[in-house]
Parts: sequence; structure tokens; C-alpha cells
Amino acid sequence: MEHAVYILWDDAHIWGLIAWRAAVVMRLPYRLIKAEEIAQGALSGKPPALLLVPGGTARLKARALGEAGREAVRAYVAGGGHYLGFCGGAGLGLTGDTGLRLCPWSRAGYADRFQHLVSGHVRSRLSGHALCPPAAADGARHAASLPVWWPGRFAPRQGDAVEVLATYETPDADLWVADLPLSALPQDIFGAWQALYGVNMRADFLAEQPCVLHGRYGRGSYTLSYSHLETPGSPQANAWLAHLLRRLAGLSPQTEVTPPWDVAAQPIRWPETPDTAALHAARRTLAGLMETGMAHNLLFRRTEWLHGWRAGIPGAALNNLHAALCTALALPPTRTALRWWETQRPAMERHLPLFREGAEGYLLAERLATTLASHLPDVVDRRGLRAQREALFGHPMEGGGLYRELLDIADELVFLLAREA
Repeated sequence: MEHAVYILWDDAHIWGLIAWRAAVVMRLPYRLIKAEEIAQGALSGKPPALLLVPGGTARLKARALGEAGREAVRAYVAGGGHYLGFCGGAGLGLTGDTGLRLCPWSRAGYADRFQHLVSGHVRSRLSGHALCPPAAADGARHAASLPVWWPGRFAPRQGDAVEVLATYETPDADLWVADLPLSALPQDIFGAWQALYGVNMRADFLAEQPCVLHGRYGRGSYTLSYSHLETPGSPQANAWLAHLLRRLAGLSPQTEVTPPWDVAAQPIRWPETPDTAALHAARRTLAGLMETGMAHNLLFRRTEWLHGWRAGIPGAALNNLHAALCTALALPPTRTALRWWETQRPAMERHLPLFREGAEGYLLAERLATTLASHLPDVVDRRGLRAQREALFGHPMEGGGLYRELLDIADELVFLLAREA
């Protein structure tokens, strides 16, 4: 088999990095693949294997695939391939305006939008299906602590042949809502908040919701997980991923643990020269913006590989760009990557100073607005803040502005380097 695992790169960003890293650590035969390649027939006629679709925005992935690419994925799965989607990749596999329609279920909305701001681990009940990891030898309850990072929700339909492999139960110790760690709040406060302010932040608001699905499509299958089983340093989730790879694609992962990943501590393998100075400067710029955000309580160190953020701050965008730049410089330069970088260097040199100055000013203005919100809410023009955020970062769900210009360069550079690694 030429490549047993295809990893869809488009609009995955930091989620594509952790999926790729899991494949590397587990020593899997893999290939990074673009949506354009799929639309042009890259999966056609390939031996049935596994297409892994990382997180990100499902709508953007669907747009990148186009109708030809979406039909090619359906044909690949119908012919015996397996589709494994995490978070945004799970949403892409559902039925909807831009979904792949592999699974007849669709995505559900949230009654309270803040529930989409959940991050961390949730205790989950496993079904005991053959695709679930075996129960502990001591007969312990069939459950696992599974990581979720701002997940969507499934909308079940009666009568469909969809198997629920895992269901949420209760928050684990590290579950947060935006920048609030639930474990740090007294349990009786949730009832008081609901009674006094109409906010349902009870610790059980995820309970009984499906987390991981599986079903057949033609001769193949789909497995859709709002849990990121590839999360670094999440042993129970990683073990389940290894089990799925064995059962679905007949692979032999060399390890069941994806170790913690410190994005900023990755070694720098590109020498700093006049030709590469802009890339090094971009990495330092993002590190500085992260420090500024943390110093002013807009960002915080959520894990070794991910910064959390206060609601309304473009934390996802900052994480994406920071991780891409750190990873690009940590991979040995190749001729292909160096040639491509040389074509993009002028754009990086042009956009980076504008982004650095604008993003720092924007973050500090957000801090000022937060400080004055209770007593002087009109001192900082919220419309001006929104306009500046849009110019720098684009729409929160799609990205744009100067950020997107820089991210496209860094993302393509990582793709070229990782694909040749």
C-alpha cells in the first residue's frame, strides 16, 4: 500500500499539525494531501485505506474540496476507504449544505452559545463496540477521559444506522469554559447563576450528548469524533486513536501515546541569514504578541501546545500562526521549501511590520476596553475595535486580513517541509 493514511491539510492549521505529529510519533505510513489533489483524482484507484480529516472549520474544508472533491471523497469511502474526522473533520462528514453526507446526522446548534467555548477533558462513556478500546482487565467501567477543544454537537435522527461509540458524562478536572476553569468554581454557584442571571453553566450541560459516531457508507465507513483523539499528552484518547488505526486500516502504530508538545520549545533548524530573517522575525513577533496577551490577561497558557484566550480575543488565529511559524523553523529546510520561501519573502517582509504594530495596539485596546467596560463603556469605540480586528484577522470563523496573508505563507511552508520530511 503506497500510503495507508492520507491527512487532509486544508484549513486544519494547528489541528493539522497535531494530527501530522501523531502520525509521525506513531510511525505510520502517511501522506499529507491537499483538497485540490483530491478533486483532481488523487484518491481514485488507491487501495482502500484511511482518510484522516483534522479539526478546523468544516465549511472552509468543504469549500476547498469543491463539489468535485466532495464527490471524490464519497467515492473513495464507498469503494472501501475509511473516513476518520476530528472536530471540524467530523462536522464535514455530516449531512448539511456543505457536508460530505457520509453520515445522515447533521450538526446541532447550542442553546447557550457559551457552551461552544468548552475546552479540556470530559469523562465519557464508551459503548463497548469493537472500535472502542477494550475495557480494563480489572473490569473497570468502560469509560475514558476524552479531550474536546471548542466542539460542535451532533443532531441525532431516529431510525438511522448510526452507532454512538462514546457519550459525554461529566467534566474532568481540566475542563474550562472560555477562560473559566470549572474546577475552580464552587459547585453551588451554578444553581445560583441560573436562578439569578439565567446562565446554565452547570457541570453536567454536556451529559448524554454523543461524542463519537460510526457508520457504514458503501463498502467503507466513517468515524466522526468531536473529541480530538490525537491531542498531545492525552493517553486514553491516544490509545483509542491507535486502536482505531489498527481496526479500520490494519495499521501497527509503534506507540499508543502522543507525548506532550511544547510548540515554542521546538529547536530552530533554519540558520538566520538575510534571506531567512523575515521568517525568524515573524516567529519572534508572534512570541511577543503571546507574551503581551498573557501579561494583560487576554491569553493564558492552556497547555504546552495551546494558549487559551478570553472570549472575543482572536486566540485561535494567534495559536495557528504561532504554531505554524515555530514548526516551519523546526523542520530541516529543503530545496523545494527554500525555493518557495524565496518567492514569498517579499510579502512576509511587507506584511509583518503592519501586522506587528496593528495587533499589539489592538490587544492593548481590548485590555483597555475590558478595564473600563463597567463604568466607562463608551470610552473605547467598540465599532473601531471590531473594524481593527477584521482588518487584522478577518471573520472569526474564516480568517482574513493581514493574519491570513501571513498564515498562508507559513502554512504552505510547513506543508512542503512536512511532506518531504
